Amino acid sequence: MDVTTSRIGIIGSGSWATAIAKMVLINETHIYWHFRNPDSIKQFEKLKHNPNYLQSVIFDTERITFTTDINEVVRNSDALIFANPSAFLKGMVSALTEPLTDKFIVSAIKGLVPDENLVVGSYFHKFYDVPLNQIAVISGPCHAEEVALERLSYLTIACQDVKRARDFSSKVQCSFIKTTITDDIYGTEYAAVLKNVMAVASGVCHGLGYGDNFQAVLISNGIQEIKRFVDTVHPIMRDIKSSAYLGDLLVTCYSQFSRNRTFGTMIGKGYSVKNAQLEMLMIAEGYYAVKSIKEINDKYKVNMPITDAVYNIIYEKISPAIEIKLLTDLLR
Repeated sequence: MDVTTSRIGIIGSGSWATAIAKMVLINETHIYWHFRNPDSIKQFEKLKHNPNYLQSVIFDTERITFTTDINEVVRNSDALIFANPSAFLKGMVSALTEPLTDKFIVSAIKGLVPDENLVVGSYFHKFYDVPLNQIAVISGPCHAEEVALERLSYLTIACQDVKRARDFSSKVQCSFIKTTITDDIYGTEYAAVLKNVMAVASGVCHGLGYGDNFQAVLISNGIQEIKRFVDTVHPIMRDIKSSAYLGDLLVTCYSQFSRNRTFGTMIGKGYSVKNAQLEMLMIAEGYYAVKSIKEINDKYKVNMPITDAVYNIIYEKISPAIEIKLLTDLLR
């Protein structure tokens, strides 16, 4: 498969999918784009922008084939970029009748597949027979909102086949997007999941009134927690200080655009989980991720006090003030 000449299909209609479409269409003449909601397609074609996300980004819709049929996208694409929330992935692909074995699969999903507790790459490898060297991961540090504003951003493309990662990077590089290549697909994907959990913790602490001094301690402990976990689950040499790990963690924990930090802040201020989700109108991946990570870690027994605290707050309904107070005695 020559990734440089591949036809691109995008699965997902949220802000990150929209940002990726903007990047790809700078380099490609045409894409296939899957939306679940036909009304959203009609509005998009009329308004020339996504009616629900990143409305400032104007598209030439003549260069886009919109469809609600995921099989149409798969059939007409060589490379498929999945950018829908992890909680909806299984339902989305359950309609597939087209095979994926000869496709280049790119996960832009920063979450685990619920119930299976698998990173997205492993899910496609196990259940859809996609070879590991045909699976890639897009990671940050990068927020969709800054892509919309064309602010300089960096992406990490991870694939066990480094040449394919490099070839795919040509699809998203542009004047405001720079890319880094790595073969650490598991570490990159798990780190992208865990940084959302850390961002929820950061938001909870912010909502409770903890200041910058404590946030610095929390995040420095957070990257250590991520390192312990990824080194246990997939032990290879990696520099945890690089952008794919530390950089992605920092931007997710500190940025005004971080939905996971926003979700955590609302919890810290006294919102119930359900009310916070309803008011946000967007998916905070950390909500789902912390449960899956907790279940995975039942096997590995990694010391993960921040993850445990977030799990206790969200799923065990322990008071955020009490749980974070207990956490402060465990951090150094």
